[in-house]
Amino acid sequence: MKALQKPRLIGYARVSTEDQVHDAQLIELKTAGCHEILEEHGSGASRARPVLARLLREINAGDVLVVVRLDRLARSVSHLLAVIEQLEAQGAHFRSLRDPIDTSTPQGMFSLQVLGAVAQLERSLISERTKAGIKAAKARGRLPGNPGLRKQLPDALAKAAKARDKSHLSDLTATMPSWLPVVQRMRPDHPWEDVARSLNHQTGQNWSVDRLRRSVRRLVREGLADPRLIRPSPRRTPEDRLMSLITGIAKANPDLALRDIASQLEAMHERTPRGSSTWAASSVKNLLDRAKKLGLVSQ
Repeated sequence: MKALQKPRLIGYARVSTEDQVHDAQLIELKTAGCHEILEEHGSGASRARPVLARLLREINAGDVLVVVRLDRLARSVSHLLAVIEQLEAQGAHFRSLRDPIDTSTPQGMFSLQVLGAVAQLERSLISERTKAGIKAAKARGRLPGNPGLRKQLPDALAKAAKARDKSHLSDLTATMPSWLPVVQRMRPDHPWEDVARSLNHQTGQNWSVDRLRRSVRRLVREGLADPRLIRPSPRRTPEDRLMSLITGIAKANPDLALRDIASQLEAMHERTPRGSSTWAASSVKNLLDRAKKLGLVSQ
């Protein structure tokens, strides 16, 4: 009987720039069986961690990401849950050596669900406290908000802009498991217009071309996405673009039947080469066959 292959353990050690004493992390990870250990240097307050981002992109199904403590991986419960969600999308698992979190076991998944409930409760309590504080301030005759912003003071405006920028990056990082994989499958072979339409159709989200392009570029600047995603897409004739788009849809979901691809094209308001709004399965097949023969898209 063939022995079951043990999962590959990949250690992740985050080292703050203020504290370079990290030997203890490495020793614990090696003792736990991690033959490969990746080190990240940076503050725990920042989500811009290029080493972690690369690890999440390249980790294989069945692998286990191992950390010594949860605070070595994430700065908040919501960030932790976003990272674990991305690992699950890759078919990988997560384990913390000093915390009862191991997503490959039922007990570990239960602990994770408890953390999710705590995060939801925390958000609700913060919202209630904020509303109560605003109501109390109004009762005392005080206007809510920053007085410096109301007076348009430069320092206050700059501080607010920096906070908005940080919040925007946090939102992108938390939500990217739900939309970035679609972008990764289609870019740069397809223009941004096609990617946005396909993304909105597949996820039910509402991305504009400009917002999608800016979001991906921001992730690239932070080292969280592959720079190749923002390369210019090749110029194609309308029919070449249709062939490339259909092939991209088929590759993204190999289980789709020709009729399903035709329905998706109609939902995206794509017209056939003859200008019709109704797609037949045979039209889809003809374009797929021609795309493969002409080599207009990568196989």
